[in-house]
Order: sequence, then C-alpha cells, then structure tokens
Amino acid sequence: MADYVPTSVVLPTTGWNGACAEVVAQLREEDELLVVCDDENEAVADRVADVSNARLVVAGDPEGCSGKANAVAAGMEAAEHDRIAWSDDDYHHPPDWLEGLRQDYEEHGPVSETPVFVGQDPLGAFLEPTQALSGTLMVYVADIPWGGAVMFERDDLGDEDAFLEELRRTVSDDGLLSEYVDVTTLGRTRRVEIGGSARESLENQVRFTQIVRNHDVRGIALMTGIATVLTAVAVLFPLPMLALTTLSMAAIYAAFGIRRWTFLTAYPVLLASVPLTLYGLARHTFVWGGRRYRWEDKFDVTVVSE
Repeated sequence: MADYVPTSVVLPTTGWNGACAEVVAQLREEDELLVVCDDENEAVADRVADVSNARLVVAGDPEGCSGKANAVAAGMEAAEHDRIAWSDDDYHHPPDWLEGLRQDYEEHGPVSETPVFVGQDPLGAFLEPTQALSGTLMVYVADIPWGGAVMFERDDLGDEDAFLEELRRTVSDDGLLSEYVDVTTLGRTRRVEIGGSARESLENQVRFTQIVRNHDVRGIALMTGIATVLTAVAVLFPLPMLALTTLSMAAIYAAFGIRRWTFLTAYPVLLASVPLTLYGLARHTFVWGGRRYRWEDKFDVTVVSE
C-alpha cells in the first residue's frame, strides 16, 4: 500500500454550508480544508475557527478573471500540501468522497469525477439532455477534468506558476486545468443543481458554450457541424429521429444512473441545438455567481458588474 499523502482541499464558497461540514468530517489529521471566500465573512470565520485543520482564505474581488478562478488560485497559493483536491459547495459529498479520490489517484494519477447537471427551472430541465451530452458523457469519454471534484499534485501541472498566473486571467478553472493536466475522469457522478430561473439557465448556456469556444475551438466547430447535420435529418425524418434520439438519450441516462424524465426532451432539444449554440457564441457576456463577465478571448476577461 502506498504511503499516505496529506491533501489540501480547496473549497470556494460564499458561506459555510453542508458541503463544508461534509468535507471536514472526511479530513485526516494531516489534511487541511481551505475555505475560500471573496471577502472576510465573520460567520464563516467563526465556523472555520472551530476546525483545527481548516483555514479561511480571503481571495478578494476578481480582476480580469472569474470569481471562481480567483478563489481557486488563492486557495492553491495558501495550501500547504503538494496534493490538491478542488471541490464545489453545491453537491452532496458522501462520507467516502475524499478517500475515494485519494485511492483513485494512487491507481490512475490525476483524477476527476463526473457531474450530472440538473435544471431547477422549466427551461433548465428542458435543456438537461444537452448537459447530459456535453457536461456528463463528453466529460467522461474525453477525460475532461471537472473542477467540482478533481485531485492532482503540484508536479502534475508542470509549471504551477504559469498555471496560477493564467488562472487569474481567465474564466474557467477546469477548462484551463485540462490544458495542464491529463486526468482520468471516473464514471462516478455527482448531482449538481443549476439554474433556478429561465434567465439563469440561459446565462449558463452562454457560459458553457464560451468555455468550449475558448478552450477547444475545433471542438465547438465540430459540435456545431454535427448538430447542424442531425437537425436537418431530424426535420426530414421526424418520427425515426424522435425514436432514435429519445432512446439514445435514455441509454445515456441509464449509463450514468440519471433517473430523470427529461430524456424525453431529447428530440426538441436537438431541433433547438444550433440556435442555442449560435446564441451562446454571439453573446460574450454572461452572469455567473452574481457577477457579469465579458469574455472576449481565453485570457481577455472583464468583470462588467456585480
């Protein structure tokens, strides 16, 4: 058995919540939890002070990057250990979450879990098949890291200083990580609730599209081309394509343990896929975490408003 390697868990959050408590319960004595906030939060500071191996990290307001990227960079700089785990605060961390990542790292090297995004409003629910394809299936098949549950070591980055410098100039933490670290993405999934209103779901659509545009230009071109062809076929042969897309999406849902009725929207979502992609490409501003960002290029980010 490999020697135990202590882990620094970086957890950006706006306040102490259930996810923080879940991670704390999984820490070994040598591990640490970095709870990262934009500014000094007295309530969070009081809770962190009660945990011997947890610390509050104040990242400050982002300048030229997203709040998430800024928080992750601050957490990594404050972390004491070489082995790093990133986590989000918007999903349930079962008791074996951290130990599972640790064991998987010993077997595979850098590893990531797979998200399942669940819409919390009618539009978000309607669009779930697009998330199942791009946010779940493709993340798993292409070994794309998900910043909500990933473990790696500093040496895996190659040039950590360059990574952190670029992280403070971009939006997507996991998009950039994919360019520095080769990960094994596990089939183990985590349910992440997104949206809440039609506007939030549209903003998420723009952000996700812009992530692909800025980190995989050929990928977005290929996706748009395939979607265009499939849409044309769906219009020409509606009944066969209705059956094919619905059954195919049901199979994807089953493969990842997604128990949602929303696979039934696969066909109309296919018809809307090209307009949605073009909408996401045309808009370079979007709201994320209470801030509006203008993302013109991978390293050209402006915080427009809060």
